[in-house]
Amino acid sequence: MADPALRRLPTDRAALLRGLQDYGVYAGVAVLVLVNTLITPNFLTGENFRTQAVQVAPVIIVALGMALAIGSEGIDLSVGSVMALATSLVSLYLGYGPWIALLVAVLGGAAVGVANGALVAWVGVQPIVATLALMVGVRGLALVLLPQLKDVRDRGMAALGSGTLAGIPYLVLIAAGLALLVGFVVRHTLFGRRLLAIGDSRPAAALAGLPVRRVLLLVYVGSGALAALAGVLATARLTASDPTSLGTLMELSAITAVVVGGTPLSGGRVRIGGTVAGAVLIQLLTASLIKHDLPPSWTQIAQAVVIVLAVHAARERGKR
Repeated sequence: MADPALRRLPTDRAALLRGLQDYGVYAGVAVLVLVNTLITPNFLTGENFRTQAVQVAPVIIVALGMALAIGSEGIDLSVGSVMALATSLVSLYLGYGPWIALLVAVLGGAAVGVANGALVAWVGVQPIVATLALMVGVRGLALVLLPQLKDVRDRGMAALGSGTLAGIPYLVLIAAGLALLVGFVVRHTLFGRRLLAIGDSRPAAALAGLPVRRVLLLVYVGSGALAALAGVLATARLTASDPTSLGTLMELSAITAVVVGGTPLSGGRVRIGGTVAGAVLIQLLTASLIKHDLPPSWTQIAQAVVIVLAVHAARERGKR
């Protein structure tokens, strides 16, 4: 007869993997905070936390839209290019006022989402192919609209980028509010339940009579609009429009945040809290490497390692 302890090993391993996927990102954030507290000068200061929060806010907003796309068993590679388009539109329409410029930019991002959603839901193009095509095309459009860097000189935009409420930056408040809103939509609305059902099995959802095409269209519209808003906020913070570099590799950061946060690439599940924690983890990791004079290339290598570990944990859990 086999040793009972040996029979428990697979179960114990499955529980470990499940815990790693569900809570590993929070443990990672805690470890990074602890390590930086010990080895990074001036880490535990209000100014440093404010800086980190402001820098991660656009990543969180983009990652929220990416989480919706991945939860539907899709992906959106165009988010960085949508940010570039948004900054170009802000610069072009700022003369009509900051709110008009913001509205036009968000509508531009939503229009890209309509194109993505139509290709995926109606034409039947694979999400990675459809959004890759838009990633290239939209970046080109952004550069046509604004070929070079341009300063953004507007009081409204400056207030949006650097203003605070009760000492908390507007950017952080907006990101937190959107995270709560998206979390509520996913967990407590009919749209959220339909999204998860489609991500779990699109054919089964269609057979059940769910409006698969409409839901997928709204998913990509939401992703595009959120990416555009992140582009506007980044423009306001930097006080400059630069479609050449703004949003570059943002899709990598967003996907990393979502996957590390526990949302599987196979769809059917969305973890908003984990996505936010994943974005914070990547921000702290990046800041830690920069503060210790390591080149930016190490950040990309570290992100790649984190993605591989997260996907491996999800894959092993899926086998059990």
